[in-house]
Amino acid sequence: MQTTMLKAKLHRATVTHSELGYEGSCAIDGNILDFSGIREYEQIQIYNINTGGRFTTYAIRAEEGSGVFSVNGAAARLACEGDLIIVCAFAAFDEKELEKFKPTLVYFDEDNKITHSSHVIPVQAA
Repeated sequence: MQTTMLKAKLHRATVTHSELGYEGSCAIDGNILDFSGIREYEQIQIYNINTGGRFTTYAIRAEEGSGVFSVNGAAARLACEGDLIIVCAFAAFDEKELEKFKPTLVYFDEDNKITHSSHVIPVQAA
């Protein structure tokens, strides 16, 4: 049996571009893709913190070190420059793989610089 799990999460990234005329996808700084383990053309979910909107697209590689998070094509109607987003990638794992599985969680400052990473989402007290 396979279980779909969170593979990687890019938390509170700032949208740097919103390109309606582009064919589609979300361009992400290549260094961030490499660090998180998200592959070019991999399906991603984007959650817009500002609007609550959620949509599916795929990642493409932007220039390394650029800090780019560009939402393109029809998805540009769902996220504007300056919006805060969460980008998630999921993968299917078998039972054996799950024994050692931990997601990669990456956190950003307002300039899309990585502040820290983790493999566990912190639990907040109620």
